[in-house]
Amino acid sequence: MGKERIEIIVYGADQVCASCVNAPSSRDTYEWLDAALSRKFPEQPFQMTYVDIFKEQHVEAHKDFCQQIIEDDLFYPVVVIEDEIVGEGIIQLKKIVQAMEQHGYRIAEQ
Repeated sequence: MGKERIEIIVYGADQVCASCVNAPSSRDTYEWLDAALSRKFPEQPFQMTYVDIFKEQHVEAHKDFCQQIIEDDLFYPVVVIEDEIVGEGIIQLKKIVQAMEQHGYRIAEQ
């Protein structure tokens, strides 16, 4: 693998985004992504972080990004890998996998 493990941050909220009716909740998306990526990239560690955009943040970068999501009216959840938005609203696994591959991860043989 190319570098140390990457961090995948899922920014979201308990309530489903008003524009994302019938979509899974942000926390459900976070849990689904964690499980799906762990299967696709076994033995290739990465860190999953869930950040509730409406709760007080103690990490400055999270605080700034939460404010941006709210002010710019982005659809959530928003998935960020290494400071790059790779998914917003209804998350597509393929885009997340492609972003991980760009960081040196390799899909395991099935």
